[in-house]
Amino acid sequence: MSELIGRIADSELLDEARSGVPNAERAPHPPPSGRARGALVATGAALTGISLLGGITLSIVAIVGLITGGGALDVVELVAGVLLVATHWGWIHVAEAAAVSIEERRGRAAREAQREWLAALEPYTRFSVTTSVLDDGTIQIVRVRHRPLATARGTFTFVTETELEELHSPDESGAAIAERAESLRRAAALDTERERRLYEVAADAYESALLDRGDESQRIAARRAASEALSERINQNLREPPLVE
Repeated sequence: MSELIGRIADSELLDEARSGVPNAERAPHPPPSGRARGALVATGAALTGISLLGGITLSIVAIVGLITGGGALDVVELVAGVLLVATHWGWIHVAEAAAVSIEERRGRAAREAQREWLAALEPYTRFSVTTSVLDDGTIQIVRVRHRPLATARGTFTFVTETELEELHSPDESGAAIAERAESLRRAAALDTERERRLYEVAADAYESALLDRGDESQRIAARRAASEALSERINQNLREPPLVE
């Protein structure tokens, strides 16, 4: 564990297909384009049609007025109608530009949230329990270990290891299966909390011993201090009675 302290999470964890963290801790992702873009484009298309029809109508009225001896107002109406017809496609471009601007802002916010998520993710082991239904109706309960692993890039990632796999017939009591799954989830949460506390002990010892991050000997000494603190904590837990929920 001590060799993972001081590392940040690898950016590959942002990829859901390659992420080894539990589902509850997955990285935030940009919201889909959704209704906002569609509404803006639809509004632009509607304004384009209105501008075209309005411009044609206004131009026809102005021309008729000029033929029948109209004055300056008809000239203004004719000019306005021609402008509406000539610029009616502009509404589409305005709507598209507004939609792109909104998506870019959302993307920047999502990328910032992802950077913060990577910086806050700590390299301790997690445990999770999931359930699924097979084709024949059998209920599968799986306990997975999410183990942190140092990378050559100086970051860390997670690998998943299946620790337990149970198959329950659809003929079994639903209440009994649910109770079994909940029991396993409680145990997984307790084990995760234990790992988190062990990591915090090692991290605190590392930070206390590390005086100069640019000095390799200091980092080695700090990791040794972290390992010693972790070892002492583990030995202390072995001497104490086991944790009872």
